[in-house]
Amino acid sequence: MKVNGIIAEYNPFHNGHKYQLDESLRLTGADYTVVIMSGDFVQRGAPALLDKHLRAEMALRCGADLVLEIPSIYSASSAEYFAMGAVSVLDKLGVVTHLCFGSECDDIDIMTKIAKILVEEPADYLATLRQHMKQGTSYPVARNHALFQHYPFLRAYKDLFSLPNNILGIEYIKATLRRGSAMLPTSVRRTGAGYHDRMMETEFCSALALRQALHAGQSPDFVKSQIPEAAWQILQKALKDSSILCSNDFSDLLYYKLLLERDKGYSKYLDVSADLSDRIRNNLDDFCDYDSFCDLLKTKNMTYTRISRCLLHILLNFEQETLEYCRELDYAPYARVLGLRKSSNELFGAIKEHSSIPLITKLADADKLLDANALAMLQQDILVSQIYRSAACRSKNKSAESEYSIPIVTL
Repeated sequence: MKVNGIIAEYNPFHNGHKYQLDESLRLTGADYTVVIMSGDFVQRGAPALLDKHLRAEMALRCGADLVLEIPSIYSASSAEYFAMGAVSVLDKLGVVTHLCFGSECDDIDIMTKIAKILVEEPADYLATLRQHMKQGTSYPVARNHALFQHYPFLRAYKDLFSLPNNILGIEYIKATLRRGSAMLPTSVRRTGAGYHDRMMETEFCSALALRQALHAGQSPDFVKSQIPEAAWQILQKALKDSSILCSNDFSDLLYYKLLLERDKGYSKYLDVSADLSDRIRNNLDDFCDYDSFCDLLKTKNMTYTRISRCLLHILLNFEQETLEYCRELDYAPYARVLGLRKSSNELFGAIKEHSSIPLITKLADADKLLDANALAMLQQDILVSQIYRSAACRSKNKSAESEYSIPIVTL
């Protein structure tokens, strides 16, 4: 049995995602596709447009057979930990044969060569990297200088390092190498708009363009052509129910948390440096909302996205120690199921037989399946989703539904 594994956010699911699902099956001849997807907050440091169960249903209706949740500490982390968390879950299932991802490069050989260098960190490369970083150069720039100096053939691929899907693809391959995974990396060439492209006039527009169109209040028909019909039906209902969220929906919660800990500072939180902590404290009196505060804090060497991610770590109580704690559990001590197709019983049975970690289909059963450490990590995921749901329900003037009462999506 061949099984594709796809790491995704689906924020929201669009035609490009459908193309990747279909093309991955064509390239690998796989029988099933397992998607591991970000939960209610995503890697750019923001809430997902729609909650994780709605996005899981989109994926299932458009071709996925099983959808799992990336543990929250990784879904809102840097590319390296995002990749390690997701790859670890897929690897531990014991049945995924191909790790499929989109990239602008679409050259697995060169991406694998780069990944091996970055994992092995040869002494001469590492010395040059550290030298540039001591001079105040950011890690991505210092890394590129060191790679091009010691591996001149990579200069022909310099554009590869500036495109986000290539960067994530390399991180996925690094993660498989570090784990000694048997999953075969498989790239689907990204077509249409780029990851950061805001234009709608293209065959496959970006998720960013779709989110901005929806948040700007443009007619839903404006984006309908970019979303598969099955996913569009779900999005259309969410729009009618006022169920889409943005960062500013969490402004009050963030401001309260920042005020509460102003005197102590924020450097205990994941990715928050002492310098950023001081800038947050010094600028807190000018806080208006989540988005504008990110703009206020960003610098030449610290992007809006990185600032947003750091603020989200503070909001969600993700400390440096939280990540270390989760890493000590080998990144993924469980796999939480968000949804599955009934026709994938063979896949589900194979996972139950070969997986080295428990599958969580009912939260009420988690305490019987997990030890105390793994259960604490899962409870963190539950809390994060409750925070999300509280904001989603506040605008509709109703109480937030408990995570324990929400069944997995079954088609």
